[in-house]
Amino acid sequence: MATEKNTPTTPQAPAQKRKMRLLTVLAAMGPGLIAALSGTDAGGIATYSNAGALFGFGQLWTVPIMGFLMIVVQETAARMGCVTGKGFASLIREQFGVRLSAFAMLALLVSNTMVTLSEFAGIASGMSLFGIPAPISVPIAAIVIWLLTMSGSYKRIEKVLLAICCVFIAYVVAGFMVQPDWADALNATILPRITPTPEYLSLLVANIGTTIAPWMIFLAESNVVDKNVGADEIPYQRIDTATGAILASIISWFIIMATGVTLHPAGVAVDDAAQAAQALAPIAGPYAERLFGLGLVGASLLAAAVLPGITSSAICEAFGWEHGADHGWSEAPVYRGIITAIIVLSAGVVLIPHIDLFGIMMAAQVVNGVLLPVLMIYMVIIASDKRIMGRYVNGRLWTAITWATIVVIIILTIVMFVLQGLGY
Repeated sequence: MATEKNTPTTPQAPAQKRKMRLLTVLAAMGPGLIAALSGTDAGGIATYSNAGALFGFGQLWTVPIMGFLMIVVQETAARMGCVTGKGFASLIREQFGVRLSAFAMLALLVSNTMVTLSEFAGIASGMSLFGIPAPISVPIAAIVIWLLTMSGSYKRIEKVLLAICCVFIAYVVAGFMVQPDWADALNATILPRITPTPEYLSLLVANIGTTIAPWMIFLAESNVVDKNVGADEIPYQRIDTATGAILASIISWFIIMATGVTLHPAGVAVDDAAQAAQALAPIAGPYAERLFGLGLVGASLLAAAVLPGITSSAICEAFGWEHGADHGWSEAPVYRGIITAIIVLSAGVVLIPHIDLFGIMMAAQVVNGVLLPVLMIYMVIIASDKRIMGRYVNGRLWTAITWATIVVIIILTIVMFVLQGLGY
């Protein structure tokens, strides 16, 4: 009788294993998705929209390349967090000393505060498309973001951020609404269409800068540490990282494609994401405008909710102070104080009449351009150290790809500075 009872369960064993494996993968999802999609913020949407408006499908070929580079950087950062159980700032302090760590943290604080400011500007611009003025939308957004980051639970914060990520589907829907030539778009994605002009090259550099930002390295590593993801879960974390990069690439592809179909033939140029949304209305209809506006607000909220926390975490790690969403004011006053200061300062500056937001964003781009290759050098040295990473150390091919990426970024950053100096 015992044999008869056990027999029916035997065929279910493989199915049960597959179900458990799927549940494990789903449980690991989150850090990579949030890190990748946070990069598609107000500045990113503006850059992608400008690429489509100026060059049509001419920069679609860059999307899969940028997606691959994002996977390289974020997989390395996440793997370091899984193996060491430490954030990137802690590893920098331990391996390179307090002085270099302090320099990196200062640059990160300046850059991230400027970028957070641009996110609140994106919220103001996006909500204005729905008739809500900045003096109302910005303070409300600041309060909501502050309450979320102070909620005291990483799991709760992650769930809210993942819910916000769903808003990016608006760009995919808008892409279908403009009825593109899908064959031509696919051809432009596979075969590069390069326009040999300084403007094209400058925008190409901007695309790289908005796809891979310095704070994304800290975010990718910090997220897995906060979620207590161990080395045994690295395979699942790689799935999460790749999924996030692929989704972020799909969204950027649709933004470039949609604006390339509508704005480029009409000769419409845009300076920010809100202008792109407004320009779509007479060409693709008011629904396309609202979808773009909804995506802008959601993307800006996501990045604005992420940046203050990751900045504060990195600084506190570097100097050995308590940090983390699960720590209250009494346990981590510096951590929560920095978050509060960044949110209040960023929201307050956006509300100043006639403030030069574009100049601030350009200054942030300069800081990021200098900081990114430095941080990537730190990252590849740590990830290639067998004493730290053990059997999860970087392989030769992965190290070579990372160093090649660093060299390309340094060259393109120099080109960006030269072009900016020439007025492009």
